Amino acid sequence: MAGSEQPTKTTFKDPEGLRAVLERLSGAEAEGWQSDREVADLMRYAALRYAALARKHGLDPWEAAGFAFEAMRATSARRADDPWAIVTRAVQITCIAEERARGLLCSVHQARRPRYSVFHDAERFSDRENALPDYHPAFRVAPPDHDAPEPGGAINSAIEDAIALFALVGWPADTVRAGVEYVCARLADATSRPAAFEQLRRDQAARTLLDLPQAAWRAMLQVLLGCPDPAQEHTAAGRGILLRLLVGDSLEALLHDDRVLASLLDNAPCRRP
Repeated sequence: MAGSEQPTKTTFKDPEGLRAVLERLSGAEAEGWQSDREVADLMRYAALRYAALARKHGLDPWEAAGFAFEAMRATSARRADDPWAIVTRAVQITCIAEERARGLLCSVHQARRPRYSVFHDAERFSDRENALPDYHPAFRVAPPDHDAPEPGGAINSAIEDAIALFALVGWPADTVRAGVEYVCARLADATSRPAAFEQLRRDQAARTLLDLPQAAWRAMLQVLLGCPDPAQEHTAAGRGILLRLLVGDSLEALLHDDRVLASLLDNAPCRRP
């Protein structure tokens, strides 16, 4: 048509051109961003413009274009002196937050906050060059001392030596083993050696099963656990051979203890009438 003017196409590559596009889209219906013919070109340009920034933070250029889209919809972008400067800064911050969120294994919302972003990225222990104990003292465990005797080994050794002592002076081996092991089991549940002595002294069922006379049963208890008299608590007679073996006495030393040998010999089951 003569005299009519063709509308000048708005360019969005400069700040004012972008402002004009954003103003037009903000006044359109909600589907303006979907139907406007310049939006697709604008998003392609944003993906190209921020491609290097996206790759720097390990993102796809179209992810950066999405961040730009969110920034362009804000009122602050339209009213800024330089809309592209606002959009660029928003894309930069979001790219950084996305990268930090992946490293920290948290949400982007949390990664934007200094209380979370100050931490270093999460890392697998297997990715470290140093061994796990070098990472933190809490992971350090002293190697076991293979030369040190195990507590259970010392107890078992004391039990075996006690059984051997009874057998050497003529007590039946099977009866002695059953009796010593039973005494040790009850001793583990008792509050003290004197308490265990009194409980076992009254244990008629155990004495019957072992087929021991009362005198032999009491002698076994007194030799193993010691005399229950508090006045003799810290003497050899008050300690009993189990404790003496545990604290370092040897079987040979017990074989030279006349009091222990006399008690065992005088009350051996084979000597009962």
